[in-house]
Amino acid sequence: MRLKRPQVATMNDVRITREPEAANIEFLDASVADMHLTIGPRMRGMSDTEILECYNDGVRAQDHLRATYQHVAIEIPAGKPQIEYSTQCTQWTPRGDVLRCVIEDDENGEPVIHVDDQELNWMEFGRLIRTFAGWGMRIVFVSDDATHETPMIEVREPAEGER
Repeated sequence: MRLKRPQVATMNDVRITREPEAANIEFLDASVADMHLTIGPRMRGMSDTEILECYNDGVRAQDHLRATYQHVAIEIPAGKPQIEYSTQCTQWTPRGDVLRCVIEDDENGEPVIHVDDQELNWMEFGRLIRTFAGWGMRIVFVSDDATHETPMIEVREPAEGER
């Protein structure tokens, strides 16, 4: 189960435990993600209510940023490399926010993903997209010769027998 992102809380919603310069905000509702909050030396003089208000200020700031952020997905032009190998990370990494790729399967029925001229197995592709952990994604399937086009999309239930 994916946990809900941290949310503004009251003292009735959480349990706070302390470390020397950090606090753990644990939600009583197990469906909400807990938070490890590093405050620093000033935390020693703070009450639990003040710690929770510091946490809530952070959540409010994140909510404001999320509400006002206008994301523009960068798509690498056709003919230019969409991915590059990072020797530091020892894996392939995307150069933009959009991947045009073709999926096939190998002789064992395992997925093989082709990005540009690079063939990635399922694990390599998983590591590549894991660089976007915490983000969402939409996957739109198109014919293998139309990956550079943005298809028309209809939001509806498929008709019987239609996929």
